[in-house]
Amino acid sequence: MLSPLNQRRWRNFRANRRAFWSLILLGFLYGISLFAEVVANDRPLLVSFNGSLHAPFVKFYPETAFGGDFKTEAKYKDIEVQCLILSGGSEACWDDPRGIADAIKGGTWDGAGTEYQKGWILWSPIPYSFNTINDIGKAAPSAPDADHWLGTDDTARDVLARVIYGFRLSVSFALIVTLLSSIIGITAGAVQGYFGGLTDLIFQRFLEIWGSTPSLYVIIIVASVFTMNFWLMVALMVMFGWTALVGVVRAEFLRARNFEYVRAARALGVPDRVIMFRHVLPNAMVATLTMLPFVITGSIATLTSLDFLGFGLPSSSPSLGEMTQQAKQNLQAPWLGFTAFFTFALMLSLLVFIFEGVRDAFDPRKTFK
Repeated sequence: MLSPLNQRRWRNFRANRRAFWSLILLGFLYGISLFAEVVANDRPLLVSFNGSLHAPFVKFYPETAFGGDFKTEAKYKDIEVQCLILSGGSEACWDDPRGIADAIKGGTWDGAGTEYQKGWILWSPIPYSFNTINDIGKAAPSAPDADHWLGTDDTARDVLARVIYGFRLSVSFALIVTLLSSIIGITAGAVQGYFGGLTDLIFQRFLEIWGSTPSLYVIIIVASVFTMNFWLMVALMVMFGWTALVGVVRAEFLRARNFEYVRAARALGVPDRVIMFRHVLPNAMVATLTMLPFVITGSIATLTSLDFLGFGLPSSSPSLGEMTQQAKQNLQAPWLGFTAFFTFALMLSLLVFIFEGVRDAFDPRKTFK
């Protein structure tokens, strides 16, 4: 059960229709992207082979498991493998795989004199993963069609699949960076503002030095030395992003540390950490939450910029920045640019609207009807 205070905050948030419906829409889209392997995958969700069920999208199966010759992972897009699955491993699939597969699907194949149990394959709604290179039979990038609803990029990868995976990566990156940066920045600002004096002076000098560090150059240098990955990028962004919240939290704590209720708590012997985070921090939440939309959008913008410049995540990653780079290099394929633009516009707008609603919900001066 929520406390009366949190119930009032939730009512205020719901009363902000733009923020509330943005939360629902973002939650729906992000929820879909969290199950991207189910929605978009070049491996089947389920395979029935000789009465046994297999889940290739979560488990490795060699081709030999379906009557093939190789111990490497089965290539489910190959017509030979599909024929083996549908026919129960019939050796006739090596002679005319496509004809046999079509006959099985049409119910006209008699098994060529062999006993077999007809299998089946359940594909994802989008039968391509973010790194699937498709045989489109024409030059890439290709325009949207019935098989690829948003077209393909310059390496014949499905754009819609990359958007789904890229949306998950970008939102997850932004939320993780914002959470970790907020924990460090709020703690540092609270310590500075509450204790003041020499502690505040030393922290301020450190922040001046740290804030003057060219973070973009440092990230580029690290990317040229190490193989960049998701968690290394998160660490670098948190390393330089936590300072954004220090100033506003410090100012609120400097203002509130001499309030009467704080002095009374000190006189009663309440520990400093309890005063800081239970009594003073709630009063600083409005100013803190005001900065969060900038932290979130800044995280996504930095990730996209680095990917666009080639210093971010590997090119094999489902990066929206890499799609933007492709749009610049393939002006004859406008669907790449439009897809990247509308994806960023929708994602950033929803995040900003939601955190604006959260900020207003925590503001005791605002009450929505």
